Amino acid sequence: MKVRIVVDSTTDLPPEIKSRLTVVPLTILFGDQAYVDGITITHQQFYEKLVESDVLPTTSQASPAVFEKVFQKAKAAGESVVVLTLSAKLSGTWQSAMIAAREFDNVHVVDSHSVAIGTGILAQLALEMAERGMSAADIARELERERNNVCIVAMLDTLEYLKRGGRISKTVAFAGSLLSIKPVVSLHNGEIEILGKARGSRQGNNLLVEKIQAAGGVDFDKPLLLGYTGMSDVLLQKYIRDSAFLWADHLVDLPQTIIGSVVGTHAGPGAVAVAFFKGSAKEAAQ
Repeated sequence: MKVRIVVDSTTDLPPEIKSRLTVVPLTILFGDQAYVDGITITHQQFYEKLVESDVLPTTSQASPAVFEKVFQKAKAAGESVVVLTLSAKLSGTWQSAMIAAREFDNVHVVDSHSVAIGTGILAQLALEMAERGMSAADIARELERERNNVCIVAMLDTLEYLKRGGRISKTVAFAGSLLSIKPVVSLHNGEIEILGKARGSRQGNNLLVEKIQAAGGVDFDKPLLLGYTGMSDVLLQKYIRDSAFLWADHLVDLPQTIIGSVVGTHAGPGAVAVAFFKGSAKEAAQ
């Protein structure tokens, strides 16, 4: 039986890969103005509004009814389904998918425990498994195992949006801006966690590399994805040059994409992120 891979719109991937998935959109709210993620607002338009807005946007979860329509289409086509959502700690989207799935015996719902490019590399892995002919049940079980090996590490260009979101104080944000502090963060249990701070982008890039190595390095046999927030990838390209030794012996072209609203709201423009499956300590030392 053919397997359909379904994700929500917070999953970030290069367009040529995302086009192979079925995407269920969330709603982005700027005050009273609602936008359908990826349909009535693009990532670029989101960042334009983020910079202009005095309030941080919020997202509204996808409803069970939207998932049910997708599941009905898959059933009519004789397909089984694997649904991969952003972390249940960040949104009720996983719960919506679970509610809709109760009426179907061919649907398997997986909480990615991640978001954005982190969910993206899991979705890409799911596509690869489906192409190898694995069943939906087996893919879901493998995703639940592999999600524990996903790591997202990011460097922020500004502390402003963490301050606006109430995650750091105004005093810390002001001092950080004076000192050109670049925090390096990760996602842990659905929450942004500050791993370290550096003065200037070069030190920040070095710290980003150190955190990747500390995680056990990168498993290059599985999907890898780099991302950026905002309307320009200039800082991402600088990071790629600064960290070339990490990738040079493994990849010719590094997969890259813009990161959407859930991470972008709290990170702000100018963030650089890497999502990868953890390698072994031996690989990290090489």
